Amino acid sequence: MKSLGKTLKDSRELIQFTLRQVEDATGISNAYLSQLENDKIKKPSANVLYKLASLYNIELDILLKAAGIIETREPGKSKLLNSVALSANGLTTEEEDALLEYLKYYRYNKRNA
Repeated sequence: MKSLGKTLKDSRELIQFTLRQVEDATGISNAYLSQLENDKIKKPSANVLYKLASLYNIELDILLKAAGIIETREPGKSKLLNSVALSANGLTTEEEDALLEYLKYYRYNKRNA
């Protein structure tokens, strides 16, 4: 994955803006923008990233992921499965059975409500 700075610089160059033009459009100082593009600032605020994503016409998630503010989830895996996979011990067979039973119970009640 590209660094946040590289992503921002490539995006800015794609729309052929100078740092001054980005500053004028967003209100973010060109000195701050330069620090971002050179990876001297690793985690800017989500508000700064939102302004830049809007101007550069790219998805905010791309910048949030590059900044490490949000994590990429494996496609097709739920939060529950990701959290279990990342836990040190995982689920015991008993815990897995209990969760599956509860899920069946929950779905049954939801259908019959």
